[in-house]
Amino acid sequence: MKTWIKNGILVTGNGCQKADILIENEKIAEIGICPQVLPEENTVVEDAEGMFVFPGFIDAHTHFDLHVAGTVTADDFETGTKAAVRGGTTTIVDFGTQYHEETLNQGLANWHDKADGKCSCDYSFHMSISDWNPQVSAELDSMMEQGITSFKLYMTYPDMMVDDRAFYQILKRFKEIGGIVGVHCENSGIIDAMREEAVEKGEMGVASHPATRPAAVEAEAIDRLLRIAQVVDVPVVVVHLTCKEGLEVIQEARRRGQKVYAETCPQYLLMSDELYHLPGFEGAKYVIAPPLRGAEDEEALWKALAEGKIQTVSTDHCSFTTKQKALGIDDFRKIPGGMPGVETRGVLLYTYGVDKGRISLEQMCRVLSENPAKLYGMYPQKGCIAVGSDADLVLLRPGVKDIISADDQIQNVDYAPFEGTEVTGRIETVFLRGQKVVDGHEIVQEKKGMFIKRGKYSL
Repeated sequence: MKTWIKNGILVTGNGCQKADILIENEKIAEIGICPQVLPEENTVVEDAEGMFVFPGFIDAHTHFDLHVAGTVTADDFETGTKAAVRGGTTTIVDFGTQYHEETLNQGLANWHDKADGKCSCDYSFHMSISDWNPQVSAELDSMMEQGITSFKLYMTYPDMMVDDRAFYQILKRFKEIGGIVGVHCENSGIIDAMREEAVEKGEMGVASHPATRPAAVEAEAIDRLLRIAQVVDVPVVVVHLTCKEGLEVIQEARRRGQKVYAETCPQYLLMSDELYHLPGFEGAKYVIAPPLRGAEDEEALWKALAEGKIQTVSTDHCSFTTKQKALGIDDFRKIPGGMPGVETRGVLLYTYGVDKGRISLEQMCRVLSENPAKLYGMYPQKGCIAVGSDADLVLLRPGVKDIISADDQIQNVDYAPFEGTEVTGRIETVFLRGQKVVDGHEIVQEKKGMFIKRGKYSL
């Protein structure tokens, strides 16, 4: 069976055109200016008139079924990937974790057990390294052979962070094997000291969360990371960039010749730290790390996005219910950090980026599809509309006004961070490797996702 998508406006990183797409055997078989592609008897016709057709979105920053902060994230791979694909994300790259005294292969096996057979979009893993030793170093070759070509390091969180010596050694190994690392950048020592000061003053509420993780703490860690990377001479990724100060550090490194990739998230583009001062315990819903910043930071990130200085927009989807957030009701340090986001990323970026004139359709395509596919070794299988590529396609209808609400979401959380926010586009239809998995904005097929063995980065 073939599928013919006709009359849509195809969006790529280089331009838009009205054209048809013929899908066969899970791949894009033909692309033609209307009406060059003609249907055959065994062809299903999908009319995309009035819709933008994007390559499937890629979310390279999710945390599903993660044990953290004394609990487990509300979304596992089943609920999380259903929410993702409904929002136009056809591939996720989740953070698999090597806990202390585990090998990387043990950590990878654990994440395969969590995900295999449960995913409604395609999936892969970054491996988070928390325990660095000669055995782990030797395992990196095996990771690359298994298609795990990107990794995660933390500069904070005692259970996950590695020291500067290990950072240097790990980056040297990545240079040898061609892997790439994304880094959570915050200065752990300063955070610990500021938290102690807050506790001594009896300031145990939600507002102490951002107060003890200021932007300077993020910027310092980014600078330290980039100086280590400079010594090794290797590219790195700064994940979930939140602030103008951090962006300036990245730009300075680029001016001295370093290759630095940056990722941000919708919450840092559209939310401010004023939310931490909501009455009662409402602000706990927005406790994430690094925390939300101010309006000046939001504008700096939008400008950087438009200028190509930020390469990807992911979600850092790490969901907890309000009951789970209440674990820290008397102590801000115990609030599980994270928010949901996979279901709304695409329409938010379209509404407040494209529709507001901040970025173009082509730029939206690059940061949601093309760039993450290249950065994480999936291009041109993923991330583009091209003959031979996987038929991962998102049909977005512009001009449709919806209101984001917890009552209309799949992600397994009892609140929506963007509750009441108006969006001006709707993801009507999603194809995953040629299979229609979303129709009329509703899931019509589940658990069709497959593991993607990735190559080396090419962005």
